[in-house]
Amino acid sequence: MASVYRKTDKGIAEIETRANRLAPRLRTALIMVDGKRSENDLRTMCGGEPEEVLGTLVAQGYIEIIGTVAERPAPPPPPAPGAAPAAPAARGPAKAPSWEDKRRQAVRYLNDTLGPTAESLVLKIEKATSWDELKPHLEMGEHFVRSARGASAAREFAAKFIDEPAA
Repeated sequence: MASVYRKTDKGIAEIETRANRLAPRLRTALIMVDGKRSENDLRTMCGGEPEEVLGTLVAQGYIEIIGTVAERPAPPPPPAPGAAPAAPAARGPAKAPSWEDKRRQAVRYLNDTLGPTAESLVLKIEKATSWDELKPHLEMGEHFVRSARGASAAREFAAKFIDEPAA
């Protein structure tokens, strides 16, 4: 089982104010904690000594454990050479993602793509309580992506998070 962490009030305040002047590695890890990523996900993103980084953030009260998730099962082994491909699983019609799903995915996208430069916007996105609150922040995210990654990345961001209406 892997733990899931979230920022405490102290952690949110540190992101907004930099009052305690966390070391860059700790600050970067703190930004990545979103209440959804598992400890294993955070370890791969933190690099270096992730146990030490996460342990320090917990010990100093910036993050807390909110639950555990089962570890992901190993992927199935590849088919033997010459074997017939497995039939795809039958699925129902695809449903439009909810605004909460879009919010979660946009936070992950911005953190992964822009890192700490998007932290203030990510905090605003995380605080959104409806699609009407979320959409202007996503539009700002499109501008951030355009500035950092170019027009094609911004179009991709808009198509994924803004253009398609949320359920």
